[in-house]
Amino acid sequence: MDAALLARLREVRRALEQAEAALADPEVIGDRALYAEAGRRYAELRPAVQIFDDYLAAEADAREARELASVERDPDMAGELESLARDREADVVALEGRLRLLLAPRDPNDEKDVIMEVRAAAGGDEAGIWAGDLYRMYQRYAERHHWTVEPMNSSPSESGGFKEITFAVKGHGAYSRLKFEAGPHRVQRVPRTESQGRVHTSIATVAVLPEVEEVEVEIAEGDVQIDVFRSTGPGGQSVNTTDSAVRLTHKPTGLVVTCQDEKSQLQNKAKALRVLRARLYQIETDRRHAAQADSRRSQVGTGERAEKIRTYNYRENRVTDHRIGLTIKRLPEILEGDLDEFVDALTLDDEARRLAASD
Repeated sequence: MDAALLARLREVRRALEQAEAALADPEVIGDRALYAEAGRRYAELRPAVQIFDDYLAAEADAREARELASVERDPDMAGELESLARDREADVVALEGRLRLLLAPRDPNDEKDVIMEVRAAAGGDEAGIWAGDLYRMYQRYAERHHWTVEPMNSSPSESGGFKEITFAVKGHGAYSRLKFEAGPHRVQRVPRTESQGRVHTSIATVAVLPEVEEVEVEIAEGDVQIDVFRSTGPGGQSVNTTDSAVRLTHKPTGLVVTCQDEKSQLQNKAKALRVLRARLYQIETDRRHAAQADSRRSQVGTGERAEKIRTYNYRENRVTDHRIGLTIKRLPEILEGDLDEFVDALTLDDEARRLAASD
């Protein structure tokens, strides 16, 4: 292990000891916010220190086995000691890799809940149906992970599915798993309305935003224009007879958020603020990282048929993720929420990139 990594791990151990001391401090115990922060910090640092201890133990075992083998006169015993030394040296290499990954820069949003937006793009009515299929796929994926899905706003299409739908997914690590879904999703299939049996290509775009607390993004009251109107369903059918729908316009950025799924104007306003807060947070995050000014645009692209992060081909029963070149021929299962093989592969690719960036 190089000196820089060793120094960082010693710093982590000191920080863990400080967090442990804070958890026993009466003043911290008496302050709920400080105690929660100390507990979070302790839980965050403890895994790295445990692996570091295992690393030091494996390194000591390997060194001792090598030393004993060098002076052992019994050839069989010397061979066993050499074998033990090799095994423990392999453990040292594996544990160092785990430590490097733990200390690599992490996405600070990984533990957050998410707000997802699915929109029909190229493909007309079929794109709206496809947007609905993707929404149901994410519902089922959330069920597999025991997460909660909360619809926030939707605009149903007349032929079925959605022009757009916004929903929150709440659960431990939701953002860390769902963030890879952002982008254009292309489907190749024969639409229900196609009488000639021809395959059509359609696109729906997905945006994935970390949900943030009010203290993380402060929205000045004077910066938001609030309009209320009557909620309507597909074809102009009235959902209710009161002005319960809410449209928020953030004046400094021009962002517009509409929520109309709830019967209460207050509930729609609260949901709209959550979406607005998430979008503003994403824009500020991108600005800090010198990325695109609007992450949602960079995530979803233009929605043209040539753009895609993933293709779902019904005729060939395959789904291909173009970012990592992975194809899985289990399309029905994937649409039922069996996404973990893709997510695991994308997570490994992301970890490799983070490790390379930290070297």
